[in-house]
Parts: sequence; structure tokens; C-alpha cells
Amino acid sequence: MSTAFGGLVGLLAGFLLGLGLASVPTSATATVIGIFATIGAIFIDLIRMTVLPLVTSLLISSLGAAAGSSNLGRDGVRALIGGTILLIAAITLSLAVARPLLDRVQVDRDAAMALRNASTPAVASPGPSTLPTIAQWARELVPVNVIRSAADGLILPVVIFAVLFGLALAKLEPPRRDPVLNLATGVAEVMQRIVAGLLRAAPVGIFALAVPLASGLGMTAAAAVFAYIGLVVGLTAAATLLLYPLALVAGRLRLPAFASYCAPAQALSFTARSSLAALPSMLECAATAGLPARAAAIMPIALSTFHFGAAIAQTVGALFVARVYDIALAPLQLASMMVAVFFASIAVPGVPGGSIIAMTPVLLSAGLPPEGLGILLAVDAVPDMFRTAANVTGAMTLTAVAVSADD
Repeated sequence: MSTAFGGLVGLLAGFLLGLGLASVPTSATATVIGIFATIGAIFIDLIRMTVLPLVTSLLISSLGAAAGSSNLGRDGVRALIGGTILLIAAITLSLAVARPLLDRVQVDRDAAMALRNASTPAVASPGPSTLPTIAQWARELVPVNVIRSAADGLILPVVIFAVLFGLALAKLEPPRRDPVLNLATGVAEVMQRIVAGLLRAAPVGIFALAVPLASGLGMTAAAAVFAYIGLVVGLTAAATLLLYPLALVAGRLRLPAFASYCAPAQALSFTARSSLAALPSMLECAATAGLPARAAAIMPIALSTFHFGAAIAQTVGALFVARVYDIALAPLQLASMMVAVFFASIAVPGVPGGSIIAMTPVLLSAGLPPEGLGILLAVDAVPDMFRTAANVTGAMTLTAVAVSADD
């Protein structure tokens, strides 16, 4: 049984059991729900255990290798600038569209409050009196002591340190850079192996997380899940289609030519749910479309660095978790979430569901309960297809625009 199917089965079984236990409110059923809540919390803690080394090593290895590539040149710089703009646009538009729509999903406030109180204390939503000012928020982004920030669970400052470290590493000469880069890459690969192992146990963890969620929120939780799936799929598909006129204007490609250029790799990535598996097809499509030979050097950088679809899914996912737990995000919490999504979408591990694992810093930076990850993982199969196709289309668009600028 695949992880995706097992997760969905675990979610449905957990919902049914949670609804059944909620219909018999006794001390015994409360104890059973508490046991499942503990098991689910342990599963989330195991995922959180991997986040810091996984995200930091992926950021250092991705940015260090991309920015330090001898093949970067002007084409690569254009791709990096274009990718940054695309990610910011994807995050901003997803926030603007998804937030008001998710606000319409009805959630029992008393039940959501009980769920929040039962979630990880370290990420409880701050009250109005504890919200920082803009100056405090900006200063807290700078890790005066990065080790202390990591120990205190302040993920965003550690992520910013990793970005600066990766960019600085790229400036070193290869004899000094390569050993550190190899170490970061090795750590990233080890952590991805651990994540892959945890994902095999995901159906059990998802089942345990779904029981207290369904017993607390009832069918409103299911409505929120369907709203999340619809929003992610709809926004990702719409954003992918918007790349076509961009290729027409900036990439100087006619729409039929661009559609033909992207279609084979899109189909492969959609079915395989792996952008890396589509890379050989992407390179073949670039050659068939008549793009310059230097596109072969730019496309892997664009694919491994800018995950266009992941930025959309992580933004909507964080807003979904906030709605399920009825947490009103203040402007600075939203700002922290957007910054975290930008960097987390770069540090996506190469495993199915990797975008969901990588969004742990997003939830933590916004003060959202990480237990929401279990539900997102359970229903990720369909969104992941569209998300992966969007990642591939974004990389192919960036490549076509970058190499066509001088032609």
C-alpha cells in the first residue's frame, strides 16, 4: 500500500473513530482520545526533529551550489532574479485569494480553542499583548546567537543564517568550498532518508492525529479539508496557466510552441510526483524546442532552487491550519509566514510530500500548531500532482526566459 493511499485510509479511519468517540462523551472515551493525541504528537515531534538539520543543509547545499556554479553567468542570474519574483508573486497572490475564502469555512470556536490548548505549548498562538512591534519583529529575524535560536525553536532566524551561510560559501574558491558543500549535501541526503522512513509510518501518525481533530471539530474539519484541497489545486492550476503568457512576452515563445515545449515533462511530473524524475525529459524538451545549448546548465538550477508550486501549497496550507485551529493571524505573523514560505519552498526535500515536511518552519514561525501537518500529509496525493507540475513548468519558464533574453 502506498504512503499516499495509506495516509488517506488513516485519515478516514481516524475521522470515523473520532466522530464515534465524540458521540459517547465519557471519561473512558476522553482517555482514548488523549492516548491517540499523544501518539500523534510523537509523530509530529519526530518530523520536527528532522526539520532544523534538513532545512539548513538543503538551503546551504542548494544556494552554495547554485550561486557558486561556474555555469551561472548572466542567464543564471536572470533565472535567479526571475525565480525570486515568481516565488514572491505566488506567495502574495495565494495569500490574497486563499485567506478570505478559508475565512468562510465555519469552525466551532470552543472546539478549536480546546484543540489549541491541547497542541504543542511552544507554538501556541500569542495573544494581542504579546505580539511584537515591527522593530522587534525585524530584530528577531537576525540570530544574535544562532545556536540559542535553534535551541529555542526560533526557526526563521536559523533559516536566514543558513541562507547567508550558503551565499557566502558560494564565494569561496572551490578547494575550500567543496568540502563544506559536500558535508551539507551529505547531511541533507541523510535527513531525507530519515524523512522517507518517517513517511512510511505516516498512516499511523495521521490516524492518531485525526481522532482528536474529528472528536473536537466534527464534520467542520472535513469541510475545511475539502476547501484546502480545492484551493490548492485551483490556485496551482491557475498560476501554472499564467506562466504561458509570461513565456509569450518575456520568453519570446509562441503559445503553441511553449505548450509543446512543456507538455511531455508536465505529464511525467504529474504522474510521477517527482520534479527530479522529469529533469531528463525537460532537457530533451529544451533541445527539441530549439533553445540554446546553455539551457542545459540553467534548467537544473531553476528546478532545484525555485519550487513555484510549493510556495502556493505552503501558503494555503498554513492558512488552512490557522483556520482549523481558529487562529487569527496578525500582520506580523503573516509577514513571518511569507518569509518562511519563501525559504522553505527552496528547501524542499526530494521525497513525495516533501513540500509538506518543509513547511514545518512556516507553521512554527507563524505560531501555528505543527499537528496540522498530519492532515496535510494525508490529503497530499492530488495537490502534489499539480504542485509538481507547477514546479516543472516554473523551471522551464525561467529557463526559456533567461536564455532567450540575448537572442
